[in-house]
Amino acid sequence: MDFQAGILQDGSPMESLEKQLICPICLEMFSKPVVILPCQHNLCRKCANDVFQAANPYWQTRGGSVISGGRFRCPSCRHEVLLDRHGVYGLQRNLLVENIIDIYKQECSSRPLKKGEHPMCKEHEDERINIYCVTCEVPTCSMCKVFGAHKDCEVAPLQSVFQGQKTELNNCISMLVAGNDRIQTIISQLEDSCRSTEENSEAAKQELCARFDALAALLEEKKSELLQRISREQGDKTSFIQGLICQYKEQLEKSSRLVETAIQAMEETGGAAFLMNAKQLIQTIVEASKGARLEKIEQGYESMEAFSVSLDHLTEAINALDFDLAEEDEEYFDGEEEEVEQ
Repeated sequence: MDFQAGILQDGSPMESLEKQLICPICLEMFSKPVVILPCQHNLCRKCANDVFQAANPYWQTRGGSVISGGRFRCPSCRHEVLLDRHGVYGLQRNLLVENIIDIYKQECSSRPLKKGEHPMCKEHEDERINIYCVTCEVPTCSMCKVFGAHKDCEVAPLQSVFQGQKTELNNCISMLVAGNDRIQTIISQLEDSCRSTEENSEAAKQELCARFDALAALLEEKKSELLQRISREQGDKTSFIQGLICQYKEQLEKSSRLVETAIQAMEETGGAAFLMNAKQLIQTIVEASKGARLEKIEQGYESMEAFSVSLDHLTEAINALDFDLAEEDEEYFDGEEEEVEQ
């Protein structure tokens, strides 16, 4: 395996070396044992065996005994190799690559981090934040646990808490996105209701105008009065619906900003830096998701059918004409009270 050229060309020899130690099948660093093919390419033995088994499904008999070899195609150069009855286990191990991997891992684990690459403890400036205080729910350093404010607290490895809270934050993001979808659906329904209210109001106005125009001057005053009442009802309903739309849009905007903040936090790769704000962010998301239930309109709220009158009356009864709203108003308020109770 020739990785020296890559080391000389790249500014970071360790990064160049790592690229040369990647298995072309699992795309991870070679796991021991590493086998070398006749074409001089290397593979994890487990990965090579998975490919071999897939290409030779009848390699073993029912009882498990090996009866013959099989064909294997190198995933790097497509060179076909005929293996003996031992299959992949008959290939020679590349001990050189295995030793290089061991040395590489030791080097990576022993390399000191620069001070700017990792958050440092505020109390002990030379100490990196490397543990998590479960009692206080904050990341801290080993000196704080031994001698500092967290000496009597329960601590846990930073990486385990990092993975747990990152998973929790991911779940919160999913919950927020789902909530935003529901809010957007409600907004669309409210906008449809607003349009229907306006259309129905206009239809009621036209019908009322047609009837009153046939009655001449005696009905003009009454017509104007009832038109104003329809307009007021329309204004009240549309204002109420528009107010709901504004509330839902405001909640959607806040929730969307919170999603963006959470997504930016998910992009943080450093465990300690992530945990500095993760807990508060998760609590903020949970509280936002539990937010106050906004008011809704009942079914048929946009209807204006009640603003219809029959003109088959005598002239003496014209002054008594009115909309039959009392019963509907009572039913509307009863429905509103039930919704509030729910």
